[in-house]
Amino acid sequence: MKTNSIFKILVALAVGFASHQPLSAQSKAGNDKNWINLFDGKTLKGWKTLGGDAPYTVENGTIVGTMTKGTPNSFLVTEKEYGDFILELEIKLEGDRTNSGVQTRSHFDPQGNKGKGRVYGRQVEIDPTERAWTGGIYDEARRKWLYPLDLNESAKSAYKPNEFNHIRIEAIGDEMRTWINDVPTSYVIDTIDREGFIGLQVHSIPADLHGKKVYFKNIRIQTNNLKTKPFPNDVFIVNLKPNNLSPAEQKAGFSLLFDGKDASQWRSVRGDSFPAKGWKVGDGEITVLKSDGGESTNGGDIITRDQYAVFDLSFEFKLTPGANSGVKYFVTLKEKTKGSAIGLEYQVLDDKLHPDAKMGRDGNRTLASLYDLITSNKDARARRPIGEWNRGRVVVSADNTVTHYLNGIKMVEYKRGSKEYRDLVALSKYKDWDSFGEAPQGHILLQDHGDNVSFRSIKVKKLK
Repeated sequence: MKTNSIFKILVALAVGFASHQPLSAQSKAGNDKNWINLFDGKTLKGWKTLGGDAPYTVENGTIVGTMTKGTPNSFLVTEKEYGDFILELEIKLEGDRTNSGVQTRSHFDPQGNKGKGRVYGRQVEIDPTERAWTGGIYDEARRKWLYPLDLNESAKSAYKPNEFNHIRIEAIGDEMRTWINDVPTSYVIDTIDREGFIGLQVHSIPADLHGKKVYFKNIRIQTNNLKTKPFPNDVFIVNLKPNNLSPAEQKAGFSLLFDGKDASQWRSVRGDSFPAKGWKVGDGEITVLKSDGGESTNGGDIITRDQYAVFDLSFEFKLTPGANSGVKYFVTLKEKTKGSAIGLEYQVLDDKLHPDAKMGRDGNRTLASLYDLITSNKDARARRPIGEWNRGRVVVSADNTVTHYLNGIKMVEYKRGSKEYRDLVALSKYKDWDSFGEAPQGHILLQDHGDNVSFRSIKVKKLK
């Protein structure tokens, strides 16, 4: 046989071999020895099923999960557990009412789901619905939503329906970051689960979605020599470490208004010092103590020493049963009042037990509402039980758009000074205050309403 013919045969064999390799093996892992394929393209070796009864099969180099009526969430999980890693894979869902996810550092409770067992742990959401929270982080069967994509709305368009989507997950130390089709999506700093298994989810479904499929392929992982991708400074970080400011948050321009130790950045509305009574600083918390349930009748409200115009404020709060408080902003102290100081208010309230929830108009005095003006989103998933920590956030943009969040879910959005806003003020208890809520800048306030309420992890970033 001629040398030229032999060369042609070898080239053909090489091309044929390459064309049958998964993308991760063909163009990526082959070029980087740090990558390991978790799926061999042929079998489910190294994986096992947990939880529900939805079947997983291998078809044409792809893991296929079939949605099955009458079964709880089902998972195909790695037999091996992982600590720090970078994981990449591709996922496609059928339909726009289905759901899936990728478990990270997760665990199994064999007693859950009436003995069928329950998988729990942080999950990267795959959500083809109109809500579009793909790439958000959900704590499966435990703390629920940690990073709803309301916190990063520009990333909602990254998911491509009925196509394979590339997912990148970095879980390094306490930090977890995600990308969807190379779009930075979510960023969580957590305090638990430094290792666990990786899992692929087939979600429980209504009967009419029986038989819909979810596809997974090109699943690869790095556990050594990890090199992180750059992440933009303007994507909000959910930091679950109390009173902690991460290097990334510092780089983004955030600062702590309360470090868990002292209240030096706060003072009484009645003078230049912190209240001598009615407030307690300790155990990493700043707490208004219970008195008579009245407005500012004990220690009184406290305000920041600095003033803010365009800002991103985040805080955690914990209510006791029946408690009432609030976080106010654009507080100028120009108005003279006997009760609480005047300002726009993010309502902090036990909606079930405090009578204020039934006052006002259409529930506009309930938790996370713009008090007495705009009713908050009633999504029950946003609310944590009384006695647990909730995460609040208020963002004021340069165009005077203001957004309230509760545990990452958007609750209220309005524009200061707009006709709609002024029409609402005219119907409220603030109607007699001139240009209420329209000051160019003001203090941030924590309210003494005579009930026991605690705050921590209070952070602010001045925006442009």
